[in-house]
Amino acid sequence: MAEAAETIQALPTAVADLKARIGADCIYQETVDDVPTVWVPREHIRETMRYLKHEAPKRFELMFDLSGIDERARQNRAGQPDSDFTVFYHLISLSADEDLRVKVALAENDANIDSIESIYPVANWYEREAFDMFGMHFAGHPNLRRILTPPLWEGHPLRKDHPARATEMDPFQMTPEFQEAQQEALRFVPEEWGMSRKARHTDFMFLNLGPNHPSVHGVFRIALQLDGEVIVQAVPDIGYHHRAQEKMSERQSWHTYIPYTDRVDYLGGVMNNLPYVMNVERMAGIEVPPRAQVIRVMLSECFRIASHLLFYGTFAQDVGQMSPVFYMFADRERLFSIIEAITGGRMHPSWFRIGGTAQDLPDGWDRMVLDFCDYMPKRLDHYQKMAMDNRILKKRTQGIGAYTTEEGLDWGITGPSLRATGHDWDLRKNRPY
Repeated sequence: MAEAAETIQALPTAVADLKARIGADCIYQETVDDVPTVWVPREHIRETMRYLKHEAPKRFELMFDLSGIDERARQNRAGQPDSDFTVFYHLISLSADEDLRVKVALAENDANIDSIESIYPVANWYEREAFDMFGMHFAGHPNLRRILTPPLWEGHPLRKDHPARATEMDPFQMTPEFQEAQQEALRFVPEEWGMSRKARHTDFMFLNLGPNHPSVHGVFRIALQLDGEVIVQAVPDIGYHHRAQEKMSERQSWHTYIPYTDRVDYLGGVMNNLPYVMNVERMAGIEVPPRAQVIRVMLSECFRIASHLLFYGTFAQDVGQMSPVFYMFADRERLFSIIEAITGGRMHPSWFRIGGTAQDLPDGWDRMVLDFCDYMPKRLDHYQKMAMDNRILKKRTQGIGAYTTEEGLDWGITGPSLRATGHDWDLRKNRPY
């Protein structure tokens, strides 16, 4: 008993607390990324999540991620139980500034686990994604259906035995019967989403917005429930934006995958390279020189400003104000001139490398950056007066889509969208590079 107590005390605090609650079936696994990782039996997953969110000394308010892993081809299984598939839950305690990863092992012939949607509402879409991509079933989920692939898709794309290229599949033929079946499967059925077709004094109309619509940035479908011209409810269909990044990575080397990261968020540029190469470096024990670290942060910040400018301009445009988008593109072009001078590319330079960057900074880079730093603050004052203080824009936005901090955490909202509720937590400040 004394040895067991000492073992629990040697564990990370969150893991020791959970192990004391769940018992010996709770297995701790050391990982290279230093995120405390614990395996729990699937029959304890709801108890585990409820405890971690509501009862643990360190409350894990935010479920940051939930997904699956196909373990069937894994060769190194040190420190983990036997499993064909794994469901993992990445939790963050913003109050304690700590992470915790919970894993559950599943067998291929019994890939079933309880849903935690009623505990962490954000799990609704994540569980649908794991079902769609891996074929895991989440008992108790209110509407477990595909979310990224079409309704009649065969198989689960992120299983290792699912074809990765069209050349690995039989020749495709779009017969009239196939096309009709696919279109019929996309028909919106209100009852499947808990909606009624009529109320006491009205018959509701159901309308597709998109997937191609001039007011939507990109391919995006929303099924709308309308009472006259008033939107009562809306159901988004997000699958048109799935880019199969994970599946494509199966055929790439660690180095050749870097350009694919640019397209995760096509406005983010090297910001998308950074977390990828940092994780590879951590796994391989590669130490990045301080100069390269500073260069990476500077270029990432340039892309962050450019991305925010585009958001700001198009947002104002969407609610009826045309001028900001033209001002924004002019300022964004100033940033791209700096980015192009340094990297040789504009939106997707793929410039970061495992261990550093593709090149050192060119001569004259400092004058360009300092000139922009002198120029931009004055423009922010102009933007504030032109848009944010505009009475019409305020009237069209204030009170729309409002949520509390608790609701934001429940639905996995992070970054400036969470800080807007008054929750003071910034990843760049709490966990600097």
